[in-house]
Amino acid sequence: MARGGQGLARAAVVVRAGAAPLWWCGVVAAGVGVLPSGITGRRIGVMAGAALFIVAAAVVALVRRKRYTALARAAVRASKHDVLQDRSVAVRNWRRGHRWWLVLAFAAALGSAFAVPAAAGLLLAGCGTGLRLKASWLGRLERAEDALLWVRVDWLARNGGRPAGKAVKSYRSTGIAAGDAAPGGARRRTAALV
Repeated sequence: MARGGQGLARAAVVVRAGAAPLWWCGVVAAGVGVLPSGITGRRIGVMAGAALFIVAAAVVALVRRKRYTALARAAVRASKHDVLQDRSVAVRNWRRGHRWWLVLAFAAALGSAFAVPAAAGLLLAGCGTGLRLKASWLGRLERAEDALLWVRVDWLARNGGRPAGKAVKSYRSTGIAAGDAAPGGARRRTAALV
């Protein structure tokens, strides 16, 4: 990085990075977890899991919104020396940093199925859904501001997460066309060449 430039990762990409792994771990754990009847029985387990799914999705989607909004409003323009991190790099860093947590959460969800079938798996899937909803909300915020929001890589947690953590002092912003991810952190769709 030349002359004081910083490595920047998209805030929405970091948020969205955990959505798919949590969702799939949860869906698989719930699917396998519905096989044993458990202590409570399948019906109660699935109903409890559905309630946990809704609560987890809502809590994860809504938590720290004020912090994200404050950081977005105070964002400063990125320097021409800043290096924008590719979406795939940010996703890979998050997934590598959280892989053991995902394995432990998946194993715990499978183990808990012998007590309450499918409930913990649906809880994991709800957390993944909440992250996707939060990333979509960040995308709407970026469209409203007509700017993409970036966070310094060295301010992220060691595991590549927490784009609104205590270490994050401010966001940087770029034009809406910068980087390889669309607002909200999804892959940018390029127009097909004719």
